[in-house]
Amino acid sequence: MARASSGLAYPERFYAAAAYAGYGDGSNGSGATSKFQNDVALLLYGLYQQAIVGPCNTAKPRAWNPVEHSKWTSWHGLGNMASTEAMRLFVKILEEEDPGWFSRVPEFTVEPIVDVEMHKPKIESFADPAIPNGNLLEEPKIISAENGTMPETEDKDIIMEGLGSIGIYDQWIAPSVSGQRPKPRYEHGAALVQDKMYVFGGNHNGRYLSDLQVLDLKRLMWSKVEARAAVESSESNSVTVSPCAGHSLITWGHKVLSVAGHTKDPTETVTVKEFNPQTCTWADLKTYGKPPISRGGQSVTLVGDTLVMFGGEDAKRSLLNDLHILDLETMTWDDMDAIGTPPSPRSDHTAACHADRYLLIFGGGSHATVFNDLHVLDLQTMEWSRPNQQGVTPGPRAGHAGVTVGENWFIAGGGDNKNGISETLVLNMSTLIWSVVTTVQGRVPLASEGLSLVSSTYNGEDFLVSFGGYNGRYSNEVYVLKPSHKSDAQSKIERPVSDSIATLHPAVNTSRDAGPESEAAQDGKIREIVMDNVDSEPLNVRSEETSERVVSALKAEKEELEATLNREQLQGIQLKKELSDAEARNIELTKELQSVRGQLAAEQSRCFKLEVDLAELRQKLQTMETLEKEVELLQRQKAASEQAAMSAKQKQSSGGVWGWLAGSPPESE
Repeated sequence: MARASSGLAYPERFYAAAAYAGYGDGSNGSGATSKFQNDVALLLYGLYQQAIVGPCNTAKPRAWNPVEHSKWTSWHGLGNMASTEAMRLFVKILEEEDPGWFSRVPEFTVEPIVDVEMHKPKIESFADPAIPNGNLLEEPKIISAENGTMPETEDKDIIMEGLGSIGIYDQWIAPSVSGQRPKPRYEHGAALVQDKMYVFGGNHNGRYLSDLQVLDLKRLMWSKVEARAAVESSESNSVTVSPCAGHSLITWGHKVLSVAGHTKDPTETVTVKEFNPQTCTWADLKTYGKPPISRGGQSVTLVGDTLVMFGGEDAKRSLLNDLHILDLETMTWDDMDAIGTPPSPRSDHTAACHADRYLLIFGGGSHATVFNDLHVLDLQTMEWSRPNQQGVTPGPRAGHAGVTVGENWFIAGGGDNKNGISETLVLNMSTLIWSVVTTVQGRVPLASEGLSLVSSTYNGEDFLVSFGGYNGRYSNEVYVLKPSHKSDAQSKIERPVSDSIATLHPAVNTSRDAGPESEAAQDGKIREIVMDNVDSEPLNVRSEETSERVVSALKAEKEELEATLNREQLQGIQLKKELSDAEARNIELTKELQSVRGQLAAEQSRCFKLEVDLAELRQKLQTMETLEKEVELLQRQKAASEQAAMSAKQKQSSGGVWGWLAGSPPESE
């Protein structure tokens, strides 16, 4: 193939490539760059500016324009890359996209063209004016940084359908969607079956919905499914689907299961419905065992051939933290008892499964509290735990959505009872490292509660698709994010040069998930692309140097791991010693407690005896008081008798004289 090395050295070779790409005439790439995809054109622009001007010191554009923002991001992401390195990288990428460019290079001027203006309203090399009739496919819209508005751009030379139109990594894009859009909603369910996203139910203005909508992700076209009841059979019963919200929609084979949810007339127990896309029918599945009570806002996670349900809110608004498992082979419910401290009762949380063994629960809310805690349940030992986490600390949120891509768990949306959450997070479930994928600005559906999130694969790349939500108004918008799979916290926070290049142009780094050979060196240069002279350096020499760098990096990592292991072992020994000391002290305190308990028992017995003696003395005292009263009464009676006797004697002595005078004889004694 034709190479740029045909007798032309740097920097002349770079200026020839820049002229071919349209940067040599002051047009800033408005010519030939339109033949490249947008991500390649953005990368070439950033490298050209880095080579000519240097590191980006231009302020981020204020007036929102997706093209200018993407150009600024491409240039700013190169950091302090050397000018010569940017030149070599520019030529290498151009050779990969157009191997025969040098044979068609026009006459060029070696003098560089400097362009630092970043506030033009529109660059024709990336976007053309909108077509008045609006029949052509629109360029995807990027979330605005001001007021959540979505300016539209188009590229008449590049028309790609479906998810293939998304060329930027780690940014939420609002693509052009055709067909009749569903009614705005939140707390709905979404599931993916064969490149089609099925959306069922939800809440709109306080009313539950029962419609079933489908989005064809290959064409990004909406359509409504006219579902009907299935014919009654031995395994399923005919059913009329009731409007519901807060349910869980799970893909099971080529069918969709709807589990639980709030309804206008709730049942006593959780119901399971099945939708068959081939026959467009709903069926109410018969379950066995002890089904959970009806609820909404729960999490339902597919683990192998079982569904694991946790938490939620029942019809009486009581929050739950119970755990139930549905075996999909036998359709039998079983409530599970786990050891350890479970998550507090909650609803509107998210759950994910890692390695078909560990169930992760994150966030959610109660009636007054919003959580940001992470709990892990080992489904083999049935034990709850609170693992140590690294990276950024996620904020409290409820009503968010989550989806797993490999070992990465992406979390989007949610609210904290005050505002919508603007950060989209990713958790590496193997290392438990949190990092921020992107942050949206303004009141947009991505910063709302009750949205749905599914993952899809297109042309070997993963995509996250979000729909709906509520943040003061109901949404029926679709947003797409193409993750770069960089789950390391440092790579997300610092965003080194290699990450920025791989984000914009995946061909530069063929494996974004590769090992140390694909990571950036400490000096900020790209290991895979650095080359001093393409012509003079043999391939095997570069391979040996790359292998040596890989081996040295692995050795350094091994030494670091060994040092970490030694520290952990020392810490373990110290903890064991502290544990033994604590156990010995506990034994002494137990003995002392037993002694005190014996003394207390003796004192209690003595007190009881004293109380008995006191009761006896009180009884004797009462008896003495009674005797004293009787003695006093007898004394009074005696005194009265003596007084009466004395009075009678006096009358007798005086009665003899008066009787003689009266002529009555004296009484005989």
